[in-house]
Order: sequence, then structure tokens, then C-alpha cells
Amino acid sequence: MGIRVVQGDIAGFQGDAVVNAANNHLVLGAGVAGAIRRGGGPSIQGECDAYVQAHGPIRVGEAVATGAGTLPARWVIHAAAMGDEPASERTIRDATASALRVAAELGVRSMALPVLGSGVAGFPLARAAELMLEEVRSAPSLPDDVVFYGYTPGEAAVLRGIIEPTEPA
Repeated sequence: MGIRVVQGDIAGFQGDAVVNAANNHLVLGAGVAGAIRRGGGPSIQGECDAYVQAHGPIRVGEAVATGAGTLPARWVIHAAAMGDEPASERTIRDATASALRVAAELGVRSMALPVLGSGVAGFPLARAAELMLEEVRSAPSLPDDVVFYGYTPGEAAVLRGIIEPTEPA
């Protein structure tokens, strides 16, 4: 299906993996992380806590996977574009590339991506989407279906303006 845009709540994505706009301590707070926590139940935060307890926080720019709890996906890929350091072009690029590597390792065929760094972290939505699209398009392997989510109609319109003109009809 390629790369496409959907407007709505990313926690409702029916596919293999949902990417969480995580902090590097893997605490599911507000925004996308809050929606995933509410939709997926406490087991996701429990897995995050166990990971951090065993390994320490991930680095900003890294990603790790957990189960998806009661979400209609198999995995949540927690991509940290912020945390101990603010979201930046580098952290957004690195977190996107890391999430794609984790997806490839898991054999993901369909994944949903929020625009990393653009919510709680406050990075400009359009620029973050451009950076993410560049990483997606340059990835050595991609899932068959890559879905960028915009929560509001306005966010989805911005994403469509950036992403859909680059994809073949």
C-alpha cells in the first residue's frame, strides 16, 4: 500500500506495529503515549518499566519494542525523539530510523507513525514530517504499509500536503 496518511487516533490502528512518540525513560504520559497507554492498558507501561529497570533508559534517538496490550496491533515501537535532550532534527531522524530498524527486525508488514517530536516536545509539525519522510524513503527496507497519523483534520491536511505528493498514485 506504500506510504499514506490517516486522520484519527493512532491507538486504533489495526496492523502489526504502532510507533509511540516516546521519551527516553519510556514513561507513557500525554499525547500519543497517553493514547497508547489508555488504549492498550497497563501492560505496555509495565513492559517499559521492566525494560528500563533491566537496561536503563534508552538513548534519545533510539527505539525499542514492547507488546501492544489490548491495542489492535501486535507491537508498540517506542521511538524516543526527546527526553533527556529536546527534540531536534537529529533526534527525530535518529528515532525514525531506529523505529524502522526495529520494525524490520520484527518482520512488521504494516506500521503507524505519529509525527515524532511535534506534540509535547513542540518541534514544528511540518518540518518533523519532512524529516521523517526522508528517513522512511531512504530506509533499506520498509513495511508494505506505512501510515502517518495526524490526530486532527488540520494535522492530517499538513501531512497529506507533505507526504502524498511524493507517492505514486
